Amino acid sequence: MPSYMYQAREAGTGREISSSMEAISEQAAIAALLNRNLLVLSIQEKIGKKGKTAGGSVPLSDLVVFTRQLATMIDAGLAMVQSLQALAEQTTNKVMRDVIRDVCTRVEGGDNFSAALTKHPKVFNRLYVCMVDAGEKGGLLAHILERLATFLENTARLRKKVKSAMMYPTVVTFVAISITVFLLVKVVPVFGEIFSGFGAKLPLPTQYLINLSNFMQHNLLYFIIVMGGGIYGWLTFIKTKKGLEFWDRTRIKLPIFGVIAHKICLARFSRTLASLIRSGVPILEVLTIVGNTCGNVIMEKAIRVSSSDIEKGDGISAALSKHPIFPTMIIRMMTAGEQTGKIDSMLERVADFLDEEIETTLSGLTSLIEPLLIVFLGVVVGGIVICMFLPIFKMSEIINPPRK
Repeated sequence: MPSYMYQAREAGTGREISSSMEAISEQAAIAALLNRNLLVLSIQEKIGKKGKTAGGSVPLSDLVVFTRQLATMIDAGLAMVQSLQALAEQTTNKVMRDVIRDVCTRVEGGDNFSAALTKHPKVFNRLYVCMVDAGEKGGLLAHILERLATFLENTARLRKKVKSAMMYPTVVTFVAISITVFLLVKVVPVFGEIFSGFGAKLPLPTQYLINLSNFMQHNLLYFIIVMGGGIYGWLTFIKTKKGLEFWDRTRIKLPIFGVIAHKICLARFSRTLASLIRSGVPILEVLTIVGNTCGNVIMEKAIRVSSSDIEKGDGISAALSKHPIFPTMIIRMMTAGEQTGKIDSMLERVADFLDEEIETTLSGLTSLIEPLLIVFLGVVVGGIVICMFLPIFKMSEIINPPRK
């Protein structure tokens, strides 16, 4: 339930009071204060950072379920408050349950559904709120929510594919590094002590490996600190404006992975643009939202410049064609969509096509990475083992070195 800060004056004594109270709406809070013989001087809702009520984020899967079920209930004729109450009772996520209850309280107090959603920006982003607002104004809320649920499902599916494709190489790489460090710190020194008792010169690969092992033994802590500091410094750098711009510009130019990252941003751009245009959101507002949600600073800058060109009278495809980050295929599809009046359908097809290409690329990359990582792991571990066994192969020369 919302909390309100108020200043009031007692009717009898004239004494001013500053305090807070909870109520379902501002009008209900004022009425409660008047019943206590208090004259309200000022009242405002308690707010968190950036003027929004505080709240946690929820998994995308929970948001998809909420949106899909709400669309079904509204389409079946249930009132908004009843639908929200039912969804709050059945959800298992505590944060989502509290958010739904707060939204329900605000709607029950007279707020629009979209206005109530804006109080929870960590759960409902600007894209979500704008589509709901367009659905309320057009009387197509159930249809818009259904479309929004489909959009979120596509987003969640693509995100899951990327994560699953990257999970295997990440785990294998971590295991390979862990095994290598363990061998260098725990196993190689044992062989080094054995070989040092021979008093003979060791094969060059074995000597290099023992030297590396000694270095790791004496500097492992410093190595970990440097590695951790480097990772922390990089993550901090890419959170800055210049760092994020550098990383977004670089990652789409990387071989293989850059192509995937670029297509993911383009697919998100196309699908978001199609959904907002189809929902009836004004085009300039659409471009602002798409720029904020595309996931790439370079693309966001291009969209912002294109928005200014469109405001001056250019078409969407003409404005975007000035920026090389948008491929010719997308520009031509958008041009055809503008000419036929079906730009949303064209953009939806582009997004589906890009999703299929991403899936195909990820499948091929996963199939290629698996044997490469196995070979890499075998070469690293096998190389260490061979270096350790080389002196054994030449045991006779080491024990009885040739006389000069």
